[in-house]
Amino acid sequence: MAPGTALVPQLMDHCRGTAIRRYGFDLPARAEFVATARRLTRQQLTQWGVGEDACDTAALIVSELFTNAVLHTASEQVVCELRDSDGRLRVAVKDQGLRPTGPRLRQAGDEEHGRGLQLVDTLSSFWGTRDVADGPGRIVWAELPC
Repeated sequence: MAPGTALVPQLMDHCRGTAIRRYGFDLPARAEFVATARRLTRQQLTQWGVGEDACDTAALIVSELFTNAVLHTASEQVVCELRDSDGRLRVAVKDQGLRPTGPRLRQAGDEEHGRGLQLVDTLSSFWGTRDVADGPGRIVWAELPC
């Protein structure tokens, strides 16, 4: 599916009458596509005129959430969506995989891995997760000012 196509399923709900800019893309759920997800995120946010700090933060959040989907699920594809509405930027990542529990924050430690959601928690104003309504998988989203 080509980046930005209207065929990408909407991952987040919105209120009617609200001006919203949306952009979505899907990529194979493989580690070598994390950099592509970051690049597509940066390109779109730059096109929208989002500030460099917010652009960097959103790219890092996409990177962490995409990586989690690759490492912790049995997904073949990962869908990402960016949404700019009323000065708030929301990032959502949808996996197809099944896991026994949802994403969890871990206690800070010296391990190199396992700190992705702590980073998302620190960088975002809000974040959360929900199961996909029409099949297996989960959507993890984060919101930040833009």
